[in-house]
Amino acid sequence: MNASPADQRRLLDLAELDARMSQSDHARKNPPQAARVHDLMARRQELSQELARRLGTRDDLRTELSRIESDVAVVDARAARDADRLATSSNMKEAQGLESEIASLARRKSELEDAELEVMDRLEQADAAVVAQEALIAETNAEGALLSAEAKRVIAEATAAYDAASRDRAAIAGAVPADLLALYDRAAVRSSGAALLRRGTCEGCRMVLAGTDMQALRVAAEDAVVMCPECGTILVRTEESGLVGSAKPDA
Repeated sequence: MNASPADQRRLLDLAELDARMSQSDHARKNPPQAARVHDLMARRQELSQELARRLGTRDDLRTELSRIESDVAVVDARAARDADRLATSSNMKEAQGLESEIASLARRKSELEDAELEVMDRLEQADAAVVAQEALIAETNAEGALLSAEAKRVIAEATAAYDAASRDRAAIAGAVPADLLALYDRAAVRSSGAALLRRGTCEGCRMVLAGTDMQALRVAAEDAVVMCPECGTILVRTEESGLVGSAKPDA
């Protein structure tokens, strides 16, 4: 295939824009914050599960405290009733029985109050544990929200860069002959598509061409479309190519 040196040089612009589009597409699909956001989501799930456990513990303690308070109320009511009966009783045996029961109720109330204090202390600790866990979740949510906002900004910028490069590519591609563009597109599937030959090195694969390959390029017509024997990219030749004795205009 033959194409003017000027059209071949346009392929370098296409390759640069394609590389920019590829980078922008990768950036918008894989923002750097994504991995941390994923980790935070997993972390938040773990924290939420622990919060549910702590809430359950607190609810159980509240239920236990309510039961103890109810038992204390029952003991107080029964002791008050016995005290009233004792105050009006004239039966010695009955009075002794009431006094014994009142003493027993007093011991029972003391035991309940000790248990109540112990449960109240545990409940205070459980409340603190819940508050601490909720703070961790809030902190995780805040970091996640910040990173998500940053990721959206990165995606928006990458999308804008991709769209701009895409428009520029369309304009340049429209000026490239169809057969040359088709050859470039096929080459771009497995390589950079087009690359400068600079001082005997293909800038697409960074490989130094062998002497025989360089000699073949020296004798090739300036409008001949040549490919890198290493990576298959279209080699664009200029005065920087190292092809001594060949005239390669900039146009």
